[in-house]
Amino acid sequence: MAKITERSPLAPESFPDLPVVKGVRFAAAAAGVRYAGRTDVMLAHLAPGSTIAGTFTRSATRSAPVRDCQAKIGGEDASDGAAFLVNSGNSNAFTGRAGDESVAALTAAVAAALDLPQSRVFTSSTGVIGERLPHARITAKLDELAGALSDDTIADAAKAIMTTDTFPKGASATVHVNGGDVTIAGIAKGSGMVAPDMATMLVYVFTDAAVSRADLQALVSRATDRTFNCITVDSDTSTSDTLLMAATGASGVEVTAEDTAFATALEDVFRDLAQQVVRDGEGATKFVTVEVTGAASDADARTHALSIANSPLVKTAIAGEDPNWGRIVMAVGKSGAAADRDLLSIRFGDVLVAEKGWVAESYREDMGAAQMRQPEITIGVDLGLGEGAATIWTCDLTHGYISINADYRS
Repeated sequence: MAKITERSPLAPESFPDLPVVKGVRFAAAAAGVRYAGRTDVMLAHLAPGSTIAGTFTRSATRSAPVRDCQAKIGGEDASDGAAFLVNSGNSNAFTGRAGDESVAALTAAVAAALDLPQSRVFTSSTGVIGERLPHARITAKLDELAGALSDDTIADAAKAIMTTDTFPKGASATVHVNGGDVTIAGIAKGSGMVAPDMATMLVYVFTDAAVSRADLQALVSRATDRTFNCITVDSDTSTSDTLLMAATGASGVEVTAEDTAFATALEDVFRDLAQQVVRDGEGATKFVTVEVTGAASDADARTHALSIANSPLVKTAIAGEDPNWGRIVMAVGKSGAAADRDLLSIRFGDVLVAEKGWVAESYREDMGAAQMRQPEITIGVDLGLGEGAATIWTCDLTHGYISINADYRS
């Protein structure tokens, strides 16, 4: 895959100091899945009693690990411990029966190493599609991984799951709920092949709250729809998208899907991670928020916002710092959702560009150009048709994206 040498200009200054989540331990190792000497495998060991929820890609060509996770999740016995095993460098996708065999070998080996039921071992793989996973290189590292498990090495785990990412991604929150404090911490990877309906992302979130499996799934699904399913880098949905969340219960604080404080904190963590994925979009130099209001429905607003965010013409204009608002008009018009030319208004940041179907009298080209020169840009569109609204986060499209993906397998 392409060699990434420069950290994204939109990256945070450093990896955050994530708090320890009681009931989960991490380890990372270099297994040589694709490159010698690169940390490329992480193991998370969850305490007995942990409940697990997840969301996954709906791609028809989804990977063997995704299919295995989907088959297992919800049916496991939470009284047992559990484990997540993740590798980068090879996605184990479009590998047929061999891919299923690799998943079986890995889950069996982790189960044996940690004395777990195989049904409580969840694997993920990310990287090149269509090449057989050399799973023996990973199983050979399991004793090392099991012996290195620690509750304060989540940063190492975040680095192990990177592919074309230029920085590891982490976020956390501590929230007081039901008379006690609970902690949430998560890591993610993602840079390209990112679009709503999940993305080329792997996301792992942990909390020490005690949450039933049904409530945890409800919380995860709701937060995903409002965050990870609202980002796009290049409109492509991956074969490997996986988000897994575990609630260890180690804090002793019980939480339900109706606990607003916890739900809000969880959504904040999800949003932080999702936006970090966009900030690490392959070749990205601009972080873009697309806000659509006044649509006939929320669904229509989302359709318009995605049409704008995924338009190569819009994204390249942003990369070139060109305030070409005509491309916004084009993207709205082609989306298929309801729109009226004579009601449409457009803003770049706080600058009114067009209103009621025509360029605003107050608008000057240099005003729009000044907005486009900012590293973070907001495009606002009001349809004037109703109360529907949606927000999508995206980035620009530069030659760097082409350079990365033109030789991804090298």
